[in-house]
Amino acid sequence: MEIKILGSGCANCKKLEANAREAIAEMGIDASITKVEDIKEVMKYGVMRTPGFVIDEKVKSYGKVLSAAEIKKLIQAQD
Repeated sequence: MEIKILGSGCANCKKLEANAREAIAEMGIDASITKVEDIKEVMKYGVMRTPGFVIDEKVKSYGKVLSAAEIKKLIQAQD
């Protein structure tokens, strides 16, 4: 599973990344987390408000910081 955090590296982006790391650690799954900070790359996903949250190239959320619990629900919905 590949998770991407889309954003400029702001505080909200960092918090979303931390929550994503917490969620995958709690679930014990094998997932990579990549930060996409290039605004042109972010825009390719159609995300106009950051942070964006992407699982396996599908945008799942943008414009808010998901909690670890919310991220776990999104990951479980992927299975």
